[in-house]
Amino acid sequence: MSRATRIRGVVAATCLAVAGLSLTSPSQAHEGHRDGPDRVISEKKAPKCGPDERALARAGDRFAQGCLTDQQESALEAEADLAPGQIASRDMGLIANIPKNGAFAAETAYSSDLAFKGDYAYAGNYNGFTVYDISTPSEPAQVAQVLCPGSQNDISVYRDLLVLSTDSSRTDDSCSSTASPATNPSDQTWEGVKVFDISDPTAPEYVAAVETPCGSHTHTLAPNKRGTQLFAYVSSYSPNTAFPDCQPPHDLISVVKIPTGDPASASLAATPVLFPDGGNPGGNGSSTTSGCHDITAYPSKDIAAGACMGDGILLDISDRLNPVVTEQVRDTENFAFWHSATFNNKGTKVVYTDELGGGGAPTCNEEVGSTRGANGIYDIDRRGNLKFASYYKIGRTQSDTENCVAHNGSLIPVKGKDIMVQAWYQGGISVFDFTNSRKPKELAWFDRGPLSDTQLVLGGSWSAYYYNGHVFSNDIQKGFDVLRITDKAVEKAARHRYRGEFNPQSQPSFNG
Repeated sequence: MSRATRIRGVVAATCLAVAGLSLTSPSQAHEGHRDGPDRVISEKKAPKCGPDERALARAGDRFAQGCLTDQQESALEAEADLAPGQIASRDMGLIANIPKNGAFAAETAYSSDLAFKGDYAYAGNYNGFTVYDISTPSEPAQVAQVLCPGSQNDISVYRDLLVLSTDSSRTDDSCSSTASPATNPSDQTWEGVKVFDISDPTAPEYVAAVETPCGSHTHTLAPNKRGTQLFAYVSSYSPNTAFPDCQPPHDLISVVKIPTGDPASASLAATPVLFPDGGNPGGNGSSTTSGCHDITAYPSKDIAAGACMGDGILLDISDRLNPVVTEQVRDTENFAFWHSATFNNKGTKVVYTDELGGGGAPTCNEEVGSTRGANGIYDIDRRGNLKFASYYKIGRTQSDTENCVAHNGSLIPVKGKDIMVQAWYQGGISVFDFTNSRKPKELAWFDRGPLSDTQLVLGGSWSAYYYNGHVFSNDIQKGFDVLRITDKAVEKAARHRYRGEFNPQSQPSFNG
């Protein structure tokens, strides 16, 4: 571990708009139907990749799923509304940015997820994580950078603990480990979760590691009611008979138990099977289910929503060690890969995301259409059944050098409304109202131009979350962004303050 020089954010007030740019039309809502043009991008096990896309494959995530065939490339004629270096927005502005730096400066050091506690934001990166002091949002300061490689370093915090996910095969569980082929014997590979003590946010200390089957792509925290035990629901997927530590079938999640009074004794406590029937078999327009990509818990309501490749599920987590699937849905027409989920505050709706193309493809264009690579909004009826309501996707056409698809977001705490802010990679950040689940509408947005107008460089906002009056975004290439929303519908949200920590995948309740 090393502490970086305290770095101040760059105030970006002068970059809030670009002269001469016209605002594009609001995003389109899609009420209760699933029709659209033939898909151009599809999930496939061995996509054809060019030189640029092969770099995505080496990243080890699903980005290479976005590799296009020559025919698909020729079908994409989208013209970007913005040129590289330009910015446009509506009712949303960038007020500060801290560029990637130090051990995280390289293009392949991708920024990932975010978590918050008090005056600090914790930002994951494929090479470790960064701690920012956000007590003055317009002037954030970098106070620590922890070098601990192991993609994708999904990150969460609880009290004085930080949990980090490793989903790439490493030689061991140390922060000085190196990559190791997953085909190596078990004693030569490691993947799982790491636990840090952040009682001093400027000097995190590594205290424990727990190996989990197939590693930890993401994890979700769900403490018990007294807060004495912290449970991490570990999501991983894509087993292979050639991988000793990731054997099929992998129809389960891992549950890691972390005693809050003795985090060094963290252990793998359970591996509950969620899909005894094997889940979605694939071959039907959507992914084969072999685990989950992400789970969002709502601990105070003892419920969770799982985005599990080819399936969307609801879970009863009243028994933290034994989550039980209570509902399961599929969308074989438009959802290629169930990626993540967000409840509304009442717990009566779920917004699921479809990561068509693995996050590395240009899917925000007319050829792909408005119902693929989108959000699927579902109502939860009184019997606990999921009922499809609509799709939501940004309506601004992105170029074929911009990876763009629905990604991570969070609720904005507006009483009586269901409003969410969400990252769309190089499609920017969108704020939308889904109070009427059949007619979602966009309220505000922010968009940078492509990183390149000649080749696809993986980038854009990985996560965009609302926390204590501002939107914080971890941009894959540009670094840590702070934004302010000026739309009147969300003005009152600025008064809300989260108590303790905020992990968007461990949803707290606000305003009752």
